[in-house]
Amino acid sequence: MAKIKAIRGMNDILPEQTPVWQYLESSVKSVLAAYGYSEIRMPIVEQTDLFKRSIGEVTDIVEKEMYTFEDRNGESLTLRPEGTASCVRAGEEHGLLFNQTQRLWYQGPMFRYEKPQKGRYRQFHQIGVETFGMATADIDAEVIMLSARLWKQLGILDSVTLQLNSLGSNEARAEYKDALVTYLSAHKDQLDEDSQRRLETNPLRILDSKDAQTQSLLDDAPVLSEYLDEESREHFADLCEMLDQAGIAYELNPRLVRGLDYYCKTVFEWVTDKLGAQGTVCAGGRYDGLVKQLGGRPTPAVGFAMGVERLILLLETLDVVPETVKQPFDLYLAAEQKGIQKRLIVLADQLRDAVPGMRIRVHCSGLKNISSKARQTGATWVMLVREENQSLLANLWYNSEPVFDITEDRIVELLLQQWQQN
Repeated sequence: MAKIKAIRGMNDILPEQTPVWQYLESSVKSVLAAYGYSEIRMPIVEQTDLFKRSIGEVTDIVEKEMYTFEDRNGESLTLRPEGTASCVRAGEEHGLLFNQTQRLWYQGPMFRYEKPQKGRYRQFHQIGVETFGMATADIDAEVIMLSARLWKQLGILDSVTLQLNSLGSNEARAEYKDALVTYLSAHKDQLDEDSQRRLETNPLRILDSKDAQTQSLLDDAPVLSEYLDEESREHFADLCEMLDQAGIAYELNPRLVRGLDYYCKTVFEWVTDKLGAQGTVCAGGRYDGLVKQLGGRPTPAVGFAMGVERLILLLETLDVVPETVKQPFDLYLAAEQKGIQKRLIVLADQLRDAVPGMRIRVHCSGLKNISSKARQTGATWVMLVREENQSLLANLWYNSEPVFDITEDRIVELLLQQWQQN
């Protein structure tokens, strides 16, 4: 019988990989706590209409990438392809949004049917930040400054670049869209196949085309910044001023539009040139109309999401993960003779009480291969325990060097002393 394997693009995260994940997650949590953000946890399955109404029915995500199915009641459900819509739904459903300010964050798996590539998978993980109830550019600046602080803490700030743009109001964007369609329609036969399709459905996404010929056509296309309304211009100028004062460098990218329909005004991406084609590690912006679009009252909002797999790939590529993250076990505890395993298990828990923070692994199921098993864990200390005259005696090694023999009444005391010294 053939072995069952994981679904393509949905990967296992193995024990040797999880310490780096935990390091990234704990770093994010510490930065978010410093800014006063609260965690929210949403289900991974939502009604399909949530994403059709928020992301847009003519986006690539809804048209080609969502995992959608009918449950036994005939209801259309979808594995969430992104977190913002779910966060808005949860906030509105539980009365967290109207006439309030919220700073929220979440983490977890998302799902998109894409061609699996390095750093891009069908089940991938995101950490997202969403803020509600604040309309001015200071909160835009805060979420960008928050992300910059995280990059600095992780040691990757010099390897990422902040790109900024403003999409303006819905009205200004609609006016620009008409001008862009008029210009590109005159050159339709020179556009790549995807851009020709988007010309009819989502023309702003053409600005993000990777096709060289399409990009050359865009050199003479109308520029979005020329169509911005005055309020959006002032908002963007305020944001740039605050980033300048904070010493956060950025590039203005007039072709940055983001792939989701709900964005307005500020959009931004953190990109890197260290990962090849998969260069975006964090992206977001303002989406003031989404809450109303999903049935709530008008509520200003801004947020971002970062791809965990891609960030971990960047950390490993740059070799900036601290050595202590992949720390071996501190103590490997084993019996040298039969008949004392029960006492050994009790001793291990006494040591955990006495030496908080020490990681202890007990050699179970016999006396074979103690040395090789201890080496495999990379344990700093190895303690072999035997029984003499109904009392326990232990031999302790520190980095393969013998320390001393320890009698039962001093095992806890001397191990604690050695732990504190080293």
